[in-house]
Amino acid sequence: MGNKIQYPKPNTLKNFRSKHLLAALALFIGTGLLIIFTSLQLSNANPSSPSSLKPHPLPSTLAQWQDSTNSGDYFSQVTTTDVGYLVWSQFPVRVHIKRPQLINAQQAQIWVDSVFTTVQEWANYLPLVIVEQSEVADITIERKTPPLEIGKDKIPRARSALTRYELYTKNNVLSHRFTILLSPTQTGNYLLAAARHELGHALGIWGHSSLPSDALYFSQVRNPPPISPRDVNTLKQIYQQPTSLGWSLSRHT
Repeated sequence: MGNKIQYPKPNTLKNFRSKHLLAALALFIGTGLLIIFTSLQLSNANPSSPSSLKPHPLPSTLAQWQDSTNSGDYFSQVTTTDVGYLVWSQFPVRVHIKRPQLINAQQAQIWVDSVFTTVQEWANYLPLVIVEQSEVADITIERKTPPLEIGKDKIPRARSALTRYELYTKNNVLSHRFTILLSPTQTGNYLLAAARHELGHALGIWGHSSLPSDALYFSQVRNPPPISPRDVNTLKQIYQQPTSLGWSLSRHT
């Protein structure tokens, strides 16, 4: 039985300070393929370092998940980072769906409803909450054309979506937040598929499946699949892995 998405009263988290690292996963469609590009750079001097990597308790929704189909997973395709696996430790994860401003009200509502549908789907496996203020969001989703990717061949290519994360510290705890950009060219089932796919990345699946029956398949398909048992099996295994996120930073003297 899935989690019901909650609607809390808006509140504000102040004085977010971005420190240490900025990383991005860019997913774009070129001849039908979703291709990964990653970048990592230092935004400031590093006055502190993460504590040793260790796992968090498994969220109850994933602890209760059992795959009766024995479908397996694609955990081996998931990439770790310098701070470990990109798991959330404070729940519910706060998701902000930014209402589009450059289309009419009806089209904007259709877009919001489509993205909301994918949030509901993932809420069956991790506690999620919709928030109205982007300032308090852990994940922000918006309808915006991702920047062009300039490949090694110097040819600019359009992206269908972009998922990126930023690391920051608050109260000496290492945290992260995500931004998802969905191209305005994505509509209908393709919008659902793109939002479902990107939200999977933002929830911790920092990699792709090689099977078209999975939501995190590396390419768009004619009939986009729902979240599969393999997607959930992979997510569950990720949340059992060590990370520095959600733990206090150790100070160097």
